[in-house]
Amino acid sequence: MTIRWSPFIVLWYLGAGPVMFGQSVPSPKVEYSKGIEDNSFFIEEAYNQEKGVVQHISNLQYSFTRQRDLLYTFTQEWPLGGGDHQLSYTAPISLYSSTHPGGVGDILINYRYQLVDNDGWANVAPRLSVIFPTGSAKSGLGAGTTGLQVNIAASKRLSQMFVTHMNAGFTYLPHMKDESSSSGTIKHTLTSYNAGASVIWLTAETFNLMLEYTTSFSSDVFEDGTNERTTDTIISPGVRWAINLNSLQIVPGVGFPIMLGRGTVRTGVFLYLSFEHPF
Repeated sequence: MTIRWSPFIVLWYLGAGPVMFGQSVPSPKVEYSKGIEDNSFFIEEAYNQEKGVVQHISNLQYSFTRQRDLLYTFTQEWPLGGGDHQLSYTAPISLYSSTHPGGVGDILINYRYQLVDNDGWANVAPRLSVIFPTGSAKSGLGAGTTGLQVNIAASKRLSQMFVTHMNAGFTYLPHMKDESSSSGTIKHTLTSYNAGASVIWLTAETFNLMLEYTTSFSSDVFEDGTNERTTDTIISPGVRWAINLNSLQIVPGVGFPIMLGRGTVRTGVFLYLSFEHPF
């Protein structure tokens, strides 16, 4: 069976209510209990930082493969003025790798706009990021070029017990440098598209069970005109909980990603820790 997405279905899904003959029938207002409004591990949630509140996010990912990697990522999110505008940066640090030395990777500067904010019931937040070549291309830590990334996050409260988050975006890295090749520096342009979703089960106000799915489709175009296409998929069950200490909220979490792509199946563990407080 093929599902065709029409504007009417999209309006229904984003909370416009039943649509008939171009008119919307308003749905009754539903009061939902408060839950953790944080980041999923692999999926962005469409909630900008509140005015006067800063968030510090640490991620640690370890892959159980022959080529084992330990990657740490730090993100700090700041509201600009009110809650509609948000500025953040993301710094990846390779702590250990069996294929290249550790070090800082390419840093992202991110701007996000709260396009739709409907009391947590239906939210949309597009993000634009600039990728700076701070990582060493020769060591395999960076792309060796400045790139752009766009992502659109949408969040919808389905019921008192469930929330879903959806992402779609792309990354563009022109004239990347691969200096690890024995034949010298190889330049190529990478374009990738991502899509995914997560479902959060609000088992309690401060405890969530999570299931995330994301897929990226990449296309590498090399100088000689050859094109290499790859697909990478992550399926990750996980859990997170909140610890509220007056104005400080601490959110630890753990996920167990299954990574599919390039003819391999890899598993790993993902640790998450967030601190959110007024400034």
